Amino acid sequence: MTRLFIAEKPSLGRAIAAALPNPQKKGDGFIQCGNGDVVTWCIGHLLEQVEPDVYDERYKKWNLADLPIVPDQWQLRPRKSASKQLTAVKKLLKTATQIVNAGDPDREGQLLVDEVIDYCKVPKSKKETAQRLLISDLNLPAVKKALNNMRMNREFVPLSVSALARSRADWLYGMNMSRAYTLLGQKAGYQGVLSVGRVQTPVLGLVVRRDEEIENFVPRDYFTLHALIPYQDNGPAFDIRAKWRPSEACKPWQDEEGRVLNRKLVENVAQRIQGQPAKVIKSEHKSTKQNAPLPYSLSALQIDAAKRYNMSAQQVLDVCQALYEKHKLITYPRSDNRYLPKDHFYQAKDVLAAIKNNSQEYSAAVDGADSSRKSKAWNDSKVDAHHAIIPTPKKTSMVLSGFEEKVYGLIARQYVMQFYPAAVYAEAMLEFDIQGGQFVAKGKRLQEPGWRVLLGNSANDQEEGVDAVPPLEVGTVLTCREGQIGEKKTEPPRHFTEATLLQAMTGISRFVEDKSLKKILRDTDGIGTEATRAGILDTLFKRQLLSRQGKSVMSTPAGRGLIHALPDESTYPDMTAHWEFQLQGMTEKTQSYGPFMSDLNVKLDQLMGQVKTGPIPDSLRNLPKVEKPAFKKYKKRRAAGSSTGKRRSKPKAS
Repeated sequence: MTRLFIAEKPSLGRAIAAALPNPQKKGDGFIQCGNGDVVTWCIGHLLEQVEPDVYDERYKKWNLADLPIVPDQWQLRPRKSASKQLTAVKKLLKTATQIVNAGDPDREGQLLVDEVIDYCKVPKSKKETAQRLLISDLNLPAVKKALNNMRMNREFVPLSVSALARSRADWLYGMNMSRAYTLLGQKAGYQGVLSVGRVQTPVLGLVVRRDEEIENFVPRDYFTLHALIPYQDNGPAFDIRAKWRPSEACKPWQDEEGRVLNRKLVENVAQRIQGQPAKVIKSEHKSTKQNAPLPYSLSALQIDAAKRYNMSAQQVLDVCQALYEKHKLITYPRSDNRYLPKDHFYQAKDVLAAIKNNSQEYSAAVDGADSSRKSKAWNDSKVDAHHAIIPTPKKTSMVLSGFEEKVYGLIARQYVMQFYPAAVYAEAMLEFDIQGGQFVAKGKRLQEPGWRVLLGNSANDQEEGVDAVPPLEVGTVLTCREGQIGEKKTEPPRHFTEATLLQAMTGISRFVEDKSLKKILRDTDGIGTEATRAGILDTLFKRQLLSRQGKSVMSTPAGRGLIHALPDESTYPDMTAHWEFQLQGMTEKTQSYGPFMSDLNVKLDQLMGQVKTGPIPDSLRNLPKVEKPAFKKYKKRRAAGSSTGKRRSKPKAS
């Protein structure tokens, strides 16, 4: 029996071959192993969606009348750079008696190999016996373990169907909407490409609305009031500062966030409480524990690296790929999971020893770790195809680049935290009644830093103030000396940075208009995927719809013009919430491919009808002149204007 392993990339192929019997014999695009097994590989996607003009020659010329373009029979073609490797894989598939899908452990990796098997017309009987190899660590012991735990590939058909639906739907929506609005822009005199996508456009909408909210912001005065209540026990006297909580009767003078806008109201309350009894009506003193944060998913890592080192999402992804493929120091990086399988716990000592060797910054932290401590991160019920990003047990003597060292350090720190105790805080709260008004004093102080020692002193936010909230019993009566009025101004929101924009994409439910969809987006972890979010941002910068100004991410005039020209449903995340819910449903067998695509075709008909019959939007009439093509490579190689027409090893979600 000849087993053929089809890996996603050459690096993965080499790792699989190394775990199979020697001697190895290298061929053109494959490795023959000592037991007769053969390992070959894709180079990312070997196939790509064809351009619209392949379906009909007339689509070479962009024309509103032809939209929407919807293929009757979907076609793929070999990527030019990958045709030689596809030929090698096709030849090997003919002689193999057993196929093993060794794509990356996500829905894109599943489809990437499955589509090659389908394209090469592998017999049904051979497809039904195909196996699935899931590898998240390229080091030899981990690969050998994975080889002993293969599953049937047919178990992952729903994952493949979900990826296929996502790919085709993104092509349909992105290509048709991009052509439509680029043509509208041309009618208005704009010569650039106005690309539209299911994910990129709502992200652009977030930035445009934030920028305009800041520009249109009018500051307002508001006022705070604290009751100063003298207290002395066995030490020096001090004031308990209790903040006023306005009653329901004060609502007419408050803004939507509860801030009091009327100074006279605050002055009246301050006068009323001066010299009056302050009775304790509620008293709480407790210790609270804060467990270590979970190990990283890719988005969580990108957010922290952006905050700490000002790295872009794409930089972090590129560094992670190098740490995974080249150095083999971390597990599979394109993960959306923050949990670990329980059997990984038994590698803890080896992983900690590797961190001690590989990271000078966190070497001492390993000495303080208790490798027998099991945090909530180890949870089999939360893990399927892939798990959180953690260091591997590999020790290296290689010198890492500056960014590689920084990103490895973050991943290592987050792992070491799992073996430290919880941080313990002392929290206190007193509620006073002063002349019928409610005043609350709160304090919080870090008692035991636990895992927070790994953050350094600057991040340990040791809030002082718990001593200013003494443990008084309910019924205690003190005297309010005076009311202290604070004058403040409301402030505009801050411009997005790459870190806060990634946070917005993963926590997108906050920005959804339709309340019924908020839970969907919370459950599906936002919009875009771990693998595509960096590419989405990169695309928006390349197409000159977003720009960087220092750390801030700002919308350009073209980006704003496009958002104001589009229907609202295209610029808010609500539509993609529906998609993500249905795509996730396909992986769980609760949704079907057919109805999803049918609904999309109906929606495209409606959207194209609006473009054809409506006036040219005013927002497109005064866009700045394009000195050079906004995205040269895009225009030259993707005449369709599709935001997902050119498929890479990990295609950019639109």
